[in-house]
Amino acid sequence: MGPNLPYVVGLTGGIGSGKSEVAALFAGLGADVVDADDVAHAISARGQAGHAALIEAFGSECLRTDGEIDREWLRNRAFADPVFRDRLERALHPLIIATIRGAIGTWRGVYGILVVPLLLERGGLLSSVRRVLVVDCPEELQIRRVIARSGLLPSAVRAIMATQLPRSERLARADDVIDNSGTPAALKPQIERLDRRYRELAAAAST
Repeated sequence: MGPNLPYVVGLTGGIGSGKSEVAALFAGLGADVVDADDVAHAISARGQAGHAALIEAFGSECLRTDGEIDREWLRNRAFADPVFRDRLERALHPLIIATIRGAIGTWRGVYGILVVPLLLERGGLLSSVRRVLVVDCPEELQIRRVIARSGLLPSAVRAIMATQLPRSERLARADDVIDNSGTPAALKPQIERLDRRYRELAAAAST
């Protein structure tokens, strides 16, 4: 990205690692935040381009009785079938990437956070970020957190984790790491330190 464009930090991490919590804390310090999952949800609402793209890819089977996209059906099929997942990504990813890049263009802060759960796995948005920030915690803790919030079985959580990079590889590719294995209070000083660092980096990049 050129020197006149926003300084973008790509935030990623395994399921249950705490990405949303971390992003909210950065937002509280004045960082702009865009979440790829929120974008995917918005563009696939009825009347939006993603809604039409999904119907074109999968037919009416992907719809609920009220005409909205059956997200649970899509999610279950995608995790169970790599070919289906590839079709889903081809239908939505160009729209998601275009929407995200448009949103980044409206940022007014000195830097921003782009939350992408599969930033490293898919790579389509890596060219849009200056640094990769990984939220990390032990895998058993990931599983417990997801079970607590969603009620999924441990086997289902592990199946989702199997579609993501191993923890070791994700850490090896990180520019920065936030340790979220402790209490919520332990996050704040880490994020405040990184906020200062990103402001410095953004200022240096703009000169």
